[in-house]
Amino acid sequence: MMKTIIEPFRIKSVEPIRMTTRAEREALIRKANFNTFTLDADDVLIDLLTDSGTGAMSAAQWSAVMRGDESYAGSPSYYRFRDAVQNLMPFKHIIPTHQGRAAEAILFSIFGGVGKKIPNNTHFDTTRGNIEASGAEGHDLVIGEGTDPASLHPFKGNMDLPRLARFLEEHGDAVPCVMMTITNNAGGGQPVALENIRAVAELARAFGKPFIIDGCRFAENAWFIKQREPGQQDRSIPDIVRDCFAVADGMTMSAKKDAFGNIGGWLALNDDDLAEVARTHLIRTEGFPTYGGLAGRDMEALAQGLTEIVDEDYLRYRIRTNEYIVERLDALGVPVVKPAGGHAVFIDARSWLDHIPPLEYPGQALAVALYEIAGIRTAEIGTVMFGRQPDGSEKPAAMDLVRLAMPRRTYTQSHADYILEAFEELAEIRRSLKGLRITHEPKLMRHFTCRYEQL
Repeated sequence: MMKTIIEPFRIKSVEPIRMTTRAEREALIRKANFNTFTLDADDVLIDLLTDSGTGAMSAAQWSAVMRGDESYAGSPSYYRFRDAVQNLMPFKHIIPTHQGRAAEAILFSIFGGVGKKIPNNTHFDTTRGNIEASGAEGHDLVIGEGTDPASLHPFKGNMDLPRLARFLEEHGDAVPCVMMTITNNAGGGQPVALENIRAVAELARAFGKPFIIDGCRFAENAWFIKQREPGQQDRSIPDIVRDCFAVADGMTMSAKKDAFGNIGGWLALNDDDLAEVARTHLIRTEGFPTYGGLAGRDMEALAQGLTEIVDEDYLRYRIRTNEYIVERLDALGVPVVKPAGGHAVFIDARSWLDHIPPLEYPGQALAVALYEIAGIRTAEIGTVMFGRQPDGSEKPAAMDLVRLAMPRRTYTQSHADYILEAFEELAEIRRSLKGLRITHEPKLMRHFTCRYEQL
């Protein structure tokens, strides 16, 4: 075995990056009102805003695109897509959507509503937004280690089982379902143990609640189970994936993550009546049940991507990339969420910029500085994203993180080293960074479009 883990692919097509100067970037971020989401992509050197839909498709996926059948109803592309999903997730009904948040919108049109309370290890932004848009409330019940960036617990995404049991006992009929996010994105891309998934399923079933998994990064979660959970080391990734979903009653999926898609998603259910309601909503808002807002060519690409994402050589390389950056940032004294997450590196901005109070958004301040210095676009995962409460008040989030989300099969070793060099420069000036004030925000999911000014 060689010590260097190389990219398990060769580059066949390249896309140029427009190089910018620091002076240009300082002007551009101000024009964007200090919101990295509103920067033009052409003005970004390394784009780590999200890993959703930003990865590179394989030659086999592009070949599959040409097989796409665009029939409105009964397309053979749908059946190949459905079979690829059911090969890993043994659900009875596979309902395609144009992306994951559309699946969430359909799900919470059924399970949401005023007075409803939906527990999760940690709801991510669109999940919480769709819950709150229905009038319901999302509640996060991750274990204590999951909100401690420095904790080395191997499964920091686990649900706190005693808290979940108390929640179900206390709220009873107000709880329409129990959710779980794998991996736990908002908590640093941290995995959930198979044992914990099964225990949550048992609790949900004991209280008569459907158990729904947000499976966006299911393959990365399965890799961590294989590496860290006793008794799982000799098992295949597909078998671990099947075990994760075998105990669930349904799932939502953004196929722009662990299906190597640039677009797409699905809602999967076992209950016939729920599936009929969901398909009726789908027809009204997304499309006929055999395309659901997707082109046939996209369903073909996803079907192929699902065979590639469970490849162990790829997953080893994928996780090692993040570990490499985390190890070197840690050596530089930059506080990071540990252990390294599956899809991203998370900087503990609250700790590193402790001169900036949480309500002055240290995560956003760091994201702005990283763009100005190096042209790297990242996302704040903290008080901007999660601090606004349903009643309109604001309080600090559990953590103020900056997420460096790694697009799949997109960047190389030199890009990783460039990121590290940017943090070396940031370390020299971090005490001079200033907080921000929000000058305009929408009522829901404000981080996408809000505007800031520097304090």
